[in-house]
Amino acid sequence: MTGEPGVRIAVVGAGLIGRRHAEEIAASRSARLAAVVAPAPAAEAVAGAHGVPWYRSLAELLEQDRPDGVVLATPNRLHVQGGLACVAAGVPTLVEKPIADTVQAATRLVEAAEAAGVPLLVGHHRRHSPLLAGAREVVAGGALGRVVAVVGTALFAKPDGYFDVGGGWRRQPGGGPVLINLVHEVDGLRWLVGDVVRVQATTSHAARGFPVEDTAAMVFTFANGALGTFLLSDAAASPRSWEQTSQEDASYPGHPDEDCYHIAGTSGSLSVPTMRLRRYPGAPSWWQPFETSVVEVRRSDPLARQVEHFAAVVRREVEPVCGGRDGLATLRVVEAVVESARTGRPVDLPGAERCRPRLEGSPPT
Repeated sequence: MTGEPGVRIAVVGAGLIGRRHAEEIAASRSARLAAVVAPAPAAEAVAGAHGVPWYRSLAELLEQDRPDGVVLATPNRLHVQGGLACVAAGVPTLVEKPIADTVQAATRLVEAAEAAGVPLLVGHHRRHSPLLAGAREVVAGGALGRVVAVVGTALFAKPDGYFDVGGGWRRQPGGGPVLINLVHEVDGLRWLVGDVVRVQATTSHAARGFPVEDTAAMVFTFANGALGTFLLSDAAASPRSWEQTSQEDASYPGHPDEDCYHIAGTSGSLSVPTMRLRRYPGAPSWWQPFETSVVEVRRSDPLARQVEHFAAVVRREVEPVCGGRDGLATLRVVEAVVESARTGRPVDLPGAERCRPRLEGSPPT
């Protein structure tokens, strides 16, 4: 921002994602890092590396130096507590995903922010991905016709050492890929296709034998009548995950020839992130050849774009791309996956009643 100091944003939490946020804010054109907040001595080192103050607690920060905005990169169970403190102080807040550890807690935070008129964003940073934005434009523009089916995968292999962190909590229920990784996928699919109104899921821990799942299979029903399947595993020697195919995070080896989403409609289909678009030149028929093209997308770092967007929200120039209600809706779907896997039954979500005939097998109207 030429001639302006930039929006002052503090980062609460100095773990992996907290440090990434601090780096992106420090490199931003429209924001600057105001402080790093966390009780651990490592946080003091992060603050020192950026030349900004270090505070041991969010309360201390808000009392001594009210920033323009706060990024909450704390453990999930602390999101609501920290979010409510920021709302009470009138400070716009970006909460890392998921918005909370339960739908009930998330609802409390969302309603408090709305009542106070304080902007609340959720860190589903893929909404700032040019790849997803390009796919969303293709879907919304009608190039695929009516979307009828979606196939998604998040298949990757976490190393053994990943499960030794923090006393092994990642081996226990709540530490698996459903609650940690699936939330990104669900939010991306919701943004591309629309609300999910029914979930059926099953999980397995056969690969590692830990109490927590390592693999999950899901069927999603969308409000527009489309059906989707999704396979998730953190024990799969496969490159078919967003991180490994999108090439947006250089810390992962890239596999540019692979896709992790395929969206099929009555007129065409789109594979993401290769962005291969296939359409029939005439009437659709499996005996006819496709016309194939590639949707051009200029790639850039979604986390960096998210910082610029947050700064614009703080300045009240734009509305959040992913606000509290969005994060709450995504968390509802993930909770439904957990419940369906536990009971073996499908779980209906808000909006299911509007397409009840389709959910029960009748043809769409």
